[in-house]
Amino acid sequence: MSIQPGEAHAIGAEAAGAVAVTLKALAEPLRLRMLSFVATSPAGEACVCDLAALTDVSQPTVSHHLKVLRDVGVLTSERRGTWVWYRISPGYKAAVSTLLESFAPAALEALVAPHELTGLEDVDAALDRLTADLAARHRALGADVVLRTVRESYTALARSATVSAHLLTLTDRFARQRLTDLAREPGARPQVLFVCVANAGRSQLAAALVRRYAGDRVVVRSAGSTPAADVHPAVRPELVALGTAADEAYPKPLTDDAVRAADVVVTMGCGDVCPVLPGTRYEDWLVGDPALASAAGVAAIRAELDTRVRALLTDLLPDLDLPSARSA
Repeated sequence: MSIQPGEAHAIGAEAAGAVAVTLKALAEPLRLRMLSFVATSPAGEACVCDLAALTDVSQPTVSHHLKVLRDVGVLTSERRGTWVWYRISPGYKAAVSTLLESFAPAALEALVAPHELTGLEDVDAALDRLTADLAARHRALGADVVLRTVRESYTALARSATVSAHLLTLTDRFARQRLTDLAREPGARPQVLFVCVANAGRSQLAAALVRRYAGDRVVVRSAGSTPAADVHPAVRPELVALGTAADEAYPKPLTDDAVRAADVVVTMGCGDVCPVLPGTRYEDWLVGDPALASAAGVAAIRAELDTRVRALLTDLLPDLDLPSARSA
């Protein structure tokens, strides 16, 4: 049997047909909204009555859309009394997370501004100068460690950069942060690491809330398992309102040194990407993604993060005087 050259690289026709059926079921705005609602529900499930509140269409129409998602296997359902409850099918959890956390934000970003990465003329020389400066500040770590950290930081940030004009500035900040984490001594100030997929929304907001309430009493970091090119536009005004300068927030990749330096690691929708280290406290916060939310949705996500951050800080710093939720 002869094999066409393209067959070695293209998805099989039968598999493509099966996948297309599921993609067709997902290719409807209301169904995507329902899917995101179920995926980010604190209980991991939602009933028809909850989902009907998302739209003005009738409840039978809502039930029809849910049936479409159930028929292709994305959702499972269970009747309890007079209501039917829906969950993400176990086999689709990772796929739905990728759809909502990576594919959807990338699709929106591509519609707004096509990106083109332009190179710097003399990156090596600039990185060598940065390395020399940081090595003088971190003599205890050794020049080799500083050099490796600077080079790794630049490479990691360049993977998601849209333009290179600010890469060296961001590399400077990121490398300084990483070297500080590497040099951290036991018994230092509490350190919290927030991790989401893109480090462009939830984790940035959570970190900004910690800085606002705890100041320099807590060291706070944020990172992404697959960092975006920039912070989500809908999130930037919220960060500014929390006192974060416009150029301070930028997506950063998750690194082992950030996890090792943290006393508390909070994950938000990024799965099991963090190495589990003894003595480190881990929490998983199920919070919606502001990249896909309306203005009201972004405000609601900030409010939920505010409640969770307050609880975390009350535990870490019992003597911290937190302002009332209404005045915050």
